[in-house]
Amino acid sequence: QVQLVESGGGLVQAGGSLRLSCAASGSIFSMGDMGWYRQAPGKQRELVASITSVGSANYADSVKGRFTISRDNQKNTVYLQMNSLQPEDAAVYYCTANIKRYCSRIYYPSWGQGTQVTVSS
Repeated sequence: QVQLVESGGGLVQAGGSLRLSCAASGSIFSMGDMGWYRQAPGKQRELVASITSVGSANYADSVKGRFTISRDNQKNTVYLQMNSLQPEDAAVYYCTANIKRYCSRIYYPSWGQGTQVTVSS
């Protein structure tokens, strides 16, 4: 069993910052790519940022220069530092990770339960 648990969401004023964390736990042999998605009401889930196991990051155009993704491989944790937040950034943020368990030969995608980010104008 593998779990991803997010934390760090909340309410912030426009222009403010939040830092999301997502820790993976369970029978983990290896962590592959990790990332953050978000879904606003009435909209499709979209990729916000992703990071490879060696730290190569990719960002959606809408967050470039404002958000930073990072990871701690020792802690099986991925972070999302969000600065200059705007009302359009409000959404439920989900972390995801490709995880190889001890009993598996391949990586499987796992998802967290989501954390709400609300930005007031």
